[in-house]
Amino acid sequence: MLTAQEALSRLKQGNQRFVAGETTHHKQLSHQERAEMAEDQNPFAIVLGCSDSRVPAEMVFDQGLGDLFVIRVAGNVVAPSQVGSVEFAAERYDCAVVVVLGHSHCGAIQATIDTLMNPDSPPSANLMSIVNRVRPSVETLMQTELKHDLCKLSKHAVRSNVFASVNQLSHGSAVLESLIAKGKLQVVGAEYSLESGEVVFFDF
Repeated sequence: MLTAQEALSRLKQGNQRFVAGETTHHKQLSHQERAEMAEDQNPFAIVLGCSDSRVPAEMVFDQGLGDLFVIRVAGNVVAPSQVGSVEFAAERYDCAVVVVLGHSHCGAIQATIDTLMNPDSPPSANLMSIVNRVRPSVETLMQTELKHDLCKLSKHAVRSNVFASVNQLSHGSAVLESLIAKGKLQVVGAEYSLESGEVVFFDF
């Protein structure tokens, strides 16, 4: 079992390889390797990321099959199903770190901004369930000068939304709170740049 810092170091090194175009994990598995992997999995980190097709965590961090326990949902939002998935992986596989991975030009963030600016044209009820989870992060920013610059607003909202998800995971589950209190789990935020491929980890 890796410590949180060891797991983060492995993720950062993998992202550096990805940015440099020197990935090592994306090769075809042999029949024997697939058979061995079918018995069980042993991920070293949990990633809660966005469903965006341009942000596959395994590729972004240059990790192989079985290395990461990945939960993907538009806007990397936290709902009961996401919390339950994190609880399962943290307890079952002793993962010491959860990375909430946002990204630039997030469609869920833009959909939330559009909804707040055009309240008379709401999205479908299902999409609205995602918007409502992102909404608090965006509403606060729209009360500042950022409302006059939609590009900057979106950029700041991505980060604010990551912070919100980190906070919800850290304080919205008795299971996760207990693991954090015992030093067995760390929840961190990060942002992936679609332009550069780089992942920046946030300090809280």
